[in-house]
Amino acid sequence: MISARRVLGRLAYGSRYDRLPLGQRVYVRPGERFARQVQWRWRLRRAPVLSLEDYAATRELGEIEEFLSCMMCGEPRQQPLFEPTGDKGWRYHVVRCPSCGFLYRNPNVRPERLGDLYSSGYSGFLTGAYAANRQRRYQLTMEAFSPVLDQGEGRRLLDFGSGVGLFLELAEQRGFDACGVDLSPDSVERANARLTRARAYHGAPEDVPEIAAGGFDVITLWSVLAHLPRPLDDFQSFRDLLAPGGVLLILTVNARSLQLKTFGSAWSGFTKNHLMFYSSETLPTLLRRTGFAGVAYVPHYGDTIEAGTARMPGPLQWRLRRAVDATDGGNMMRALAFADEEAIARWGDGLKVHRLRRAGLPSAPAGPRDLSDSSEMAT
Repeated sequence: MISARRVLGRLAYGSRYDRLPLGQRVYVRPGERFARQVQWRWRLRRAPVLSLEDYAATRELGEIEEFLSCMMCGEPRQQPLFEPTGDKGWRYHVVRCPSCGFLYRNPNVRPERLGDLYSSGYSGFLTGAYAANRQRRYQLTMEAFSPVLDQGEGRRLLDFGSGVGLFLELAEQRGFDACGVDLSPDSVERANARLTRARAYHGAPEDVPEIAAGGFDVITLWSVLAHLPRPLDDFQSFRDLLAPGGVLLILTVNARSLQLKTFGSAWSGFTKNHLMFYSSETLPTLLRRTGFAGVAYVPHYGDTIEAGTARMPGPLQWRLRRAVDATDGGNMMRALAFADEEAIARWGDGLKVHRLRRAGLPSAPAGPRDLSDSSEMAT
């Protein structure tokens, strides 16, 4: 059965955009981005706002799950928005914080059970179709933040959530003294089989003496941020592990994506193991509360567009870039967080750095049902 959306799209645009991937059409069809913004505001207006207790009464709690207040501002109220469902039977609920706009899965996975998601077979996913263009994406992001990762000689790098070592291999080639950690034991085994000088470890940074000692010039999180159930704890650890002048590189799905506003629960960013969903509006709160001095963003237009391999006419590529820039609506978010003013001075040239105010904000994370003493919005 043809969906109403496809019928309306055909009536409005005919077949002229049919050769484009569906995810690209939302950026280039005339009037599309404005319609999606209106659709998003309408969705937020219609969605109820519930107390945590009332919300929890409507949801089943899985064996490895817990109910949460907002991890960014501590707000206990919930605005249910999405119910992503996978073809292998998984399903979860995504809520929005009505105070700061943060999107997260609720109920969420308990931190001590996070390893259950990666205990076996995860490396097969990382080396299958998912991995086909991973290194190209890494290269494009490193170029976007050049010269931060151009030369690694004499610099230490930690890849947090290093998977099967695809990025560590690139870091080796650029001369970094590199290591990684991952919760998937089979991924770590595969990573070490492909690496020459770099090494991957199973577990958390504090479990590995060489990593726990800190002093890293660069920490990278490639599609990892959405997997962290206690981001404030993790980012405080990252800040402690960075050397003076150090930077944290983040690539994650973008909660301001036009694709999210278009596809809703069917958005590609809602995958089985994703727990929390950030944007340039909510990430600064996380960074500010954990001691970072600033953050810069580079828009993501899509790998094929940036690599020059997209089968899209030049005028439509220009229209896509304009739509992403106007809405901060790329499907991925790329951010560079600066540990201190020294890092900004060293690596901030050519980037629009947003300095982070931290006055009066607590550094400790809110508990699963606790209110934080701050509700400051990200700026």
